[in-house]
Amino acid sequence: DDFIAVFCVYICGSRVECIIDLLTTVEGVFILSIALFHRWVFLSKKGYQETDEAIQTSVITKLKGVSVTNTSESGVLVWGPEDYVIPPQVKTVTLLKDENSTSTCEIYGWCPTERKYKPQGPLLANAENFTIYIKNFIRFSKFAFSKSNVLKTNDDSYLKKCRYDEELHPYCPIFRLGEITRRAGHNFQDMAAFGGSIGIMIEWDCDLDKGDSRCHPRYHFTRLDISSDKTVAMGFNFRHTRYYKNEAGESYRSLFKVYGVRFNIMVNGKGAFFCDMVLLYLMKKSTSYRERKYEGSGYESICSNFTP
Repeated sequence: DDFIAVFCVYICGSRVECIIDLLTTVEGVFILSIALFHRWVFLSKKGYQETDEAIQTSVITKLKGVSVTNTSESGVLVWGPEDYVIPPQVKTVTLLKDENSTSTCEIYGWCPTERKYKPQGPLLANAENFTIYIKNFIRFSKFAFSKSNVLKTNDDSYLKKCRYDEELHPYCPIFRLGEITRRAGHNFQDMAAFGGSIGIMIEWDCDLDKGDSRCHPRYHFTRLDISSDKTVAMGFNFRHTRYYKNEAGESYRSLFKVYGVRFNIMVNGKGAFFCDMVLLYLMKKSTSYRERKYEGSGYESICSNFTP
């Protein structure tokens, strides 16, 4: 009528320690019930898992690609990243109109005035083959845990030849622009003519019980400049100028109205660490379990200060 209870305790992601006790039937049923309840609350529902949603993050981007254009206005031009990566300057201007017909006003302005122009197609037609390198660093300060979305490797040529693939190269954050818009459900050539805005979301949902083996970036792409309000036009454009002076010292400028694809990169995430209080403090072998669980992890102070 004895009951053999076998408890297999998960230790540090790589070892399992089994505790075998010979118990009476009543004690065995009680302990088994506690064990099943523990599994449901602690492992399934993460009942005592500390979380950190205050993710600290930084993003560094680099665009690569060369294009050649030949237009009647500009002739042959070679375009590199320093030419086509232009941060827009946004200014708010308020104009007050005077309705008094008996007075006049004098203003300074540039002439000739801007002429209306509707683009016939994207100027940099092969821009969909350009690549963008998105380097992201994250940190969960509560757990002193840091990671990046770049593969740790001794191969210096890896980032020169890899392209992001969810299965083959999840830690190669280099994307084709055309692939990004395709993942967002749109065609790059259609967007490039009148511009658009693409959201690149990097999500980190990290279960730190197993270190960084359960902490990986996930990418989501969506188009942001689409509105159900038909009075709001889709697309993205802005104006910028270049100033010059002639030999006589007179100033003049070139005004550009630029259509393009804007990429907005957003990062969010959550880090969670499981403080298994019963195994840590209530079982007979809790001391051994604590020593092995936190071996070399530096996480012991988290659960030591945790009050359920």
